Amino acid sequence: MTLQQPTLPLNGAAPFNPADHRGDHLLVSEMVVPGSRVLDVGCGDGDLLQLLERRGVDGRGIELSREGVNKCVAKGLAVVQGDADTDLDAYPDDAFDYVILSQTLQATRQPKVVLENLLRIGHRAIVSFPNFGFWKMRLQLLIGGHMPRTDNLPATWYDTPNIHFCTIKDFVQLCDEINVKMERAVALDLYGRPLRLNAPWWFWNLFGEQGVFLLSRRGKER
Repeated sequence: MTLQQPTLPLNGAAPFNPADHRGDHLLVSEMVVPGSRVLDVGCGDGDLLQLLERRGVDGRGIELSREGVNKCVAKGLAVVQGDADTDLDAYPDDAFDYVILSQTLQATRQPKVVLENLLRIGHRAIVSFPNFGFWKMRLQLLIGGHMPRTDNLPATWYDTPNIHFCTIKDFVQLCDEINVKMERAVALDLYGRPLRLNAPWWFWNLFGEQGVFLLSRRGKER
């Protein structure tokens, strides 16, 4: 009997398997048009950037932690060390097609200023964050009497980098306040699956474990 050797992709990359990626990362990547210029702010270890590069995206990243930067560079990604609160001012207007802030908004010192900078630097911004109004969060506060912890917010209250928790409702109100257009909004459940599109905001705010928003500045869309 002849054993057949497994065939590897010609470019040496592993075959794409959606199960290997987080649900919010897959959704974010679908929102980005292939071939776009993208800046990933707070890119962590570069998993989302790698996923975007599969779509032919010209991706760049900034990451606060030196460990994260080192992991990204080891993967061949164009990532520099930087702080979303202080270093976005250095980027020129409309430098990117998309600026992404994935699971980082709650760790910024000035979320409103950061969001305004995202939409100044990019034609569009994609923001994802854990929803502090999620029913499991409420239950832990109500029944357990302690600060909630989830897979997306695993740290204890005394060592968490997160300082500005918000709900989906809070974020929608902020977008209205700074005149931001929501081109697309999706709430994901505990397993990373999208909730019903026609559900009202209160339903998303209660049952959405995280929110993912595609945004643009009104009058700036193209």
